[in-house]
Amino acid sequence: MNDKFLSLLGMARRSGKLSTGHDAVISSVVKSKAKLVIVSAEGSERLKREINHACTYGGKNIPVLLTHYTTSGLSQAIGIKAAVISVDDEGFAKAAADKYTNNSDRKD
Repeated sequence: MNDKFLSLLGMARRSGKLSTGHDAVISSVVKSKAKLVIVSAEGSERLKREINHACTYGGKNIPVLLTHYTTSGLSQAIGIKAAVISVDDEGFAKAAADKYTNNSDRKD
């Protein structure tokens, strides 16, 4: 895997710092464990609305990253099929957001 963003997500997964899938991510957001939520390019409009609402409801300000990565690309990086992921660690979340922003021009 040559993409630093995806590699970082893989490390976060192995460290137990990710929640994967709709229900787990919503639970992580509600419990304020989520520091960053990542949605694949194939995520439905309904999923994006629900995630955005959950991340801002009640004064929460959890960033949501709508990526260009496919569900299979994200899933391959973390080892679990999921269209939505939350990063539940501040350090991993900041690093992931930085790597995505610095790498967003690449489409490989």
